[in-house]
Amino acid sequence: MNLKKKMLSIAIGLGLGMSVGLAGTASAADEIYIPLISKGFQHQFWQAVKSGADQAAKDLKVKVTFEGPETEAMVDKQIDMLSAALAKKPAAIGFAALDSKAATPLLKKAQAANIPVIAFDSGVDNDIPVTTATTDNLAAAGLAADKMAELIGKSGEVALVVHDQTGRTGIDRRDGFLNRIKSTYPDIKVVSVQYGGGDQLKSTEITKAILQANPNIKGIFGANEGSPSASLMVPREMKRKIVIIGYDSGKQQKAAVASGLMAGAITQNPVGMGYKTVEAAVKALKGEKLPKIIDTGFYYYDKSNMNDPKIAAVLYD
Repeated sequence: MNLKKKMLSIAIGLGLGMSVGLAGTASAADEIYIPLISKGFQHQFWQAVKSGADQAAKDLKVKVTFEGPETEAMVDKQIDMLSAALAKKPAAIGFAALDSKAATPLLKKAQAANIPVIAFDSGVDNDIPVTTATTDNLAAAGLAADKMAELIGKSGEVALVVHDQTGRTGIDRRDGFLNRIKSTYPDIKVVSVQYGGGDQLKSTEITKAILQANPNIKGIFGANEGSPSASLMVPREMKRKIVIIGYDSGKQQKAAVASGLMAGAITQNPVGMGYKTVEAAVKALKGEKLPKIIDTGFYYYDKSNMNDPKIAAVLYD
């Protein structure tokens, strides 16, 4: 088994505990079609989710497709993709909402047609999904706040660059960080919360503006793959020493953490998330009871632990 396959195997196994006998689904399993509509394709995170979904499709003998808009700002395009997927009358559907409210009418149609909806990565503002496979983003962002506080001496000014304020992940990562700072670190002041849509160019401009407006800022938390990656070079260009803590992995962030340019980051388990989404869809089709939330786990990594096998397995490029 080569290293890439071994890491894929470890990532799927982390916290998943695949059910015995699940691979032997219904006799017509070859015909079961489960489309997954993600938030986008531009970040390596989604490619890792896709790899997990593809592996589950192979193991469970179902047909899976995986698509998303070019950027995470394209809510309307994602809604069109969801509509097109539902028109194919799938057995079940996986959905990671860019806007937690905008998709509700279509999700109600799925529910009326007895098509189980499995939310992944980001939940929606209703109880239509039979389950949501996701990271506990409130807890993960709280851990990021603890690490930030430790690195800046539990006092000073910090800012957040968040990918969006409409999706559940953006809301929870923002609030998880802010709530922990407010409840635990009275000497830390959050001077700015800005939204970059997960776009590196926009997030870079936001970071420049934050640093120009706040000469005493000590740290920045970037809440998805595109947010902190865009912030890396700005402090260096402006000759400022800033603690940057990120979210997710990807080649650029891993290199930044390894070099010390980024202090550390939260990594999710995207491979496991993709696998669990498809697995949950198959269970729903079999009539099995599912928990409302499937926690797919997270870790904080920095250059001291990123080569630990358990953590390396969920760091993706």
